[in-house]
Amino acid sequence: KQILPALNVANCWEPSEMTQSAGNPLGLNQLGIFRDYTPELICSKILVQKPKKKLSYYLAGLIEGDGTIIVPTTERSAKGRINYPSIQIVFNLKDLPLALIIQKELGHGSLARKKGVNAYVLTINNYEGWILIVNLINGKMRTPKINALYKLIDWLNKRFKELNIRKAPIDKSLLIDNAWLSGLIEADGHLTVRTTTSGQYPKMECKLELSQRQRDQNGNSNLSFLEEIAEMLETKVKEIRLNKPNPEYRLRTTNLKGNIILETYLEKYPLYGSKYLDYKDWQKVLEIFKLGEHKQEKGIERIKSIKLGMNDRRTVLIWDHLNKFYNLD
Repeated sequence: KQILPALNVANCWEPSEMTQSAGNPLGLNQLGIFRDYTPELICSKILVQKPKKKLSYYLAGLIEGDGTIIVPTTERSAKGRINYPSIQIVFNLKDLPLALIIQKELGHGSLARKKGVNAYVLTINNYEGWILIVNLINGKMRTPKINALYKLIDWLNKRFKELNIRKAPIDKSLLIDNAWLSGLIEADGHLTVRTTTSGQYPKMECKLELSQRQRDQNGNSNLSFLEEIAEMLETKVKEIRLNKPNPEYRLRTTNLKGNIILETYLEKYPLYGSKYLDYKDWQKVLEIFKLGEHKQEKGIERIKSIKLGMNDRRTVLIWDHLNKFYNLD
């Protein structure tokens, strides 16, 4: 349904209530935060329901991908001000509706446009917010970022003796049994379609690609959790950018079976940002591969047509899928 002529990107959203700071209602006509945002329209009815408690795993994956837990190393700044921790989650500019829903469900945090970058940052700087996040993701983390969580727990336990928060070990449950991987893909995954029909070796592919620095800023290796993901998707982790200052590990789904495993997983534990829309198009391409039509002219043209509307080429963002977002209640 065409709401208005497409001018850049149209986001369709018809919210009954929106928030800029947690707990402060904001009507659509008051939403000045959108003035910096290229899409002209936001369309959809967001009626967040109260499903299963999967938010904790999803949030852990999201934070381990695009989040930061900052814990001060000194009690006071050079100016004598008390230093406090901060939990930050970065969202792509077009994923503002997702950021707002997460802010609403957490009931904490402020959301601001990041200067010079196409991103919004959700920042939690209050005691209740720290405790909530710790309780949600403690025991759900799988990457070296768990060390930042441990530092935050130490900071909280030191200053609030009554807490005595236990540091849960790194999660070793099966990836396929929870929403952690969907959170990580939301942050760092790329669902892509390749259509190279010219040259000596024409190629048609649909795949997930996930890359991480080989070592984080503290020198911890990211290989272990990537190998777990690769094993689940029946692929391998490869080293890339070896001649760069920060070499990376990368995994890609390289066969139909791995893509079907991923599809089954994402149907159970969905994406919720704009990548959900890319996933639904990616899924259409995958169906062409399942039918063996990706080598036929009709199938190739269909794949090319689908690809034209994916990722950065998408001109309309419909957010109805946020109706099914996880709820804390």
